[in-house]
Amino acid sequence: MHTMKILVCISKTPDTTAKIAFTDNNRKFVTDGVQWILNPYDEWYALVRAIEIKEKDPSAVLHLVMVGGPDCDAVIRKALALGGDEAIRINAEPVDSFQVASQIASIAKPGAYDLILTGKETIDYNGASVGGMVAAILEFPFVSLAAKLELAGDMVTLVREIEGGEETVEVKLPLVVGCQKGMAEQRIPNMKGIMGARSKPLKVVEPIAAESQTEILSFELPAAKKGVRLIPADSAEELIKLLHDEAKVI
Repeated sequence: MHTMKILVCISKTPDTTAKIAFTDNNRKFVTDGVQWILNPYDEWYALVRAIEIKEKDPSAVLHLVMVGGPDCDAVIRKALALGGDEAIRINAEPVDSFQVASQIASIAKPGAYDLILTGKETIDYNGASVGGMVAAILEFPFVSLAAKLELAGDMVTLVREIEGGEETVEVKLPLVVGCQKGMAEQRIPNMKGIMGARSKPLKVVEPIAAESQTEILSFELPAAKKGVRLIPADSAEELIKLLHDEAKVI
């Protein structure tokens, strides 16, 4: 009997409360003092759905993979505390989506994984491209924006959001899926999981040669919000004039 092998791609992102600043002529994100977290789309949807599959089929093998340096280990351990048999960290700093996807594919191909799950995107760069690139390199089918996933043998039924509705698709394994809200419910690691994560294997592998295909020219912060103007309740004419002349919405 074939043993299901699942690979979940995880990444770290700045906490949403982090102060955002740039240096090097606005080409580089300032990471000093930034609190790093597990990317929520990877954690809440891709990883938790994979854990649910393993709970139904304890024989399934569940591995996690991340591209990053030693500073990622704490984030990886948090992911292992939720669930998973082992994690693999590819010892390279992420540069762009193609470079990251190439590294992940270099692990996925010899690992012969049946199902590869990613979050739909990271909450910092919002590229939503790594999953599709991994699938292209491996020559696997790719389904994006999946909100539901059900397995029956080697067939996968997925429900994904489309403009104005939902689409149900059936795909045969092996497969790469980009997961979003609806795929699973957020979980919090329990004490048993946290303690167990300490002894789970965290393998560090060296990266393959993979050139980035894009270059960041500059970042730009959004313009500062203007102050609120309060108009007295009995000054409707003034409000209408401002909406017409300044806001230009009427």
